[in-house]
Amino acid sequence: MGVSGAGKSTIGEMLAKMTNFSFIDADDFHPNSNKEKMKKGIPLTEEDRIPWLETLRDVLRKSLEDKKSLILGCSALQRRYREILRSADPNYAPQSYGTSNIVKFVLLDASAEVLEARLEKRAAEGKHFMASTLLRSQLELLQIDDSENILKVDATLAPQIIVDTIQTLMIRG
Repeated sequence: MGVSGAGKSTIGEMLAKMTNFSFIDADDFHPNSNKEKMKKGIPLTEEDRIPWLETLRDVLRKSLEDKKSLILGCSALQRRYREILRSADPNYAPQSYGTSNIVKFVLLDASAEVLEARLEKRAAEGKHFMASTLLRSQLELLQIDDSENILKVDATLAPQIIVDTIQTLMIRG
């Protein structure tokens, strides 16, 4: 999880290969209307986000029902958004953030300056639909509470080190 430019797709794909899990990118599930808004630099509203998150929850739930492990690259910026995703687990009790939860989150954390540089590079290469001007609104929305037991990893490290760190933390947690 994390804001745009944190490395969710890169790290998620690498982690999926190393663990033989499937990877899905939440951006692929945005309707065109959301993508158009973001391309124009218009922040998404709750009315835009909630149906998208509910679709992702349903994908996670199906994966759990099929007993298939999945890595989802998703911004999941606020606790209430993560609660929607956690509810994919039929045994999840709302706001129970113990380490035994099936749905877990890893925050890829980097400074605004690093993220901005990454987004500008990506935009110049034509690799993403989101306007870099939305970074500030995402950073303002980002809400992390220690009680949620979200694993936090320095997203400025080399990608392989990030993946190794996540694997180590997941084994412990």
